[in-house]
Amino acid sequence: MLRYFESRPQVTAFFKDDATTAQIDALKANLSSTTSLDSAKYISKEDALNIYREQNHDNPLLLEMVTADILPASLEVSTSNVKDLELVATIMQNDLSVEEVVFQKDVIDTLKKWLGGVRLAGAALTLLLTLVSLSTIIVIIGLKFRNKKTEVYTLSLLGATSWYIRSPYVFEATLYSVVGGIVGWGVSYVTLLYLTPNLIGFFGEIPLLPVSPLIMLSVLGIELLLGIVLGAVSSLLATRRYVR
Repeated sequence: MLRYFESRPQVTAFFKDDATTAQIDALKANLSSTTSLDSAKYISKEDALNIYREQNHDNPLLLEMVTADILPASLEVSTSNVKDLELVATIMQNDLSVEEVVFQKDVIDTLKKWLGGVRLAGAALTLLLTLVSLSTIIVIIGLKFRNKKTEVYTLSLLGATSWYIRSPYVFEATLYSVVGGIVGWGVSYVTLLYLTPNLIGFFGEIPLLPVSPLIMLSVLGIELLLGIVLGAVSSLLATRRYVR
């Protein structure tokens, strides 16, 4: 969704009347090689006239004296990264075939702040949930391991290695994490499938739904990998002091 909003703002360049097709193509090529273009739409004088007529079809007086010759051709550019729009505007302003560039810098700066804030909040929430999961598993495994201090001490006297003593708890913590990841993923996926028809109408033109099953499988794979790492690390931390 963030990538969608990043690609919505546009920079528009209005060309001079004597601008040639070669100059316009050269500008597009320069932009493509320099920035991460999402789209570059050329609007000819005739296209501009059609757009003008559609926008003012209810007011015939505004249509009488307007012809394609008095309207400039233009190039509407959007980028995959909103940060590239300022560079696009600079390149357009330095092009000799461009007469005017429309770039709403204040709006773009505000959008960048909002997008950055949302990403920062998402990263902070992810970190918080990771720490909560880590702490929960450490407490559970630590309590279970502490309740079996006598068995652990006996195994140590019999020559058992540290890994031999700790491995069942590592596998148990990893199992907790994996099962938790699968259950959470399953509940969220079923809920998403159930709400998809309503969410499509809510999001409108935003191409977010329906979510591809391949994407959801990728999410599951990442969750399982993260669960294995969290389970192993938390259990090793929980049993370290008692093995000593």
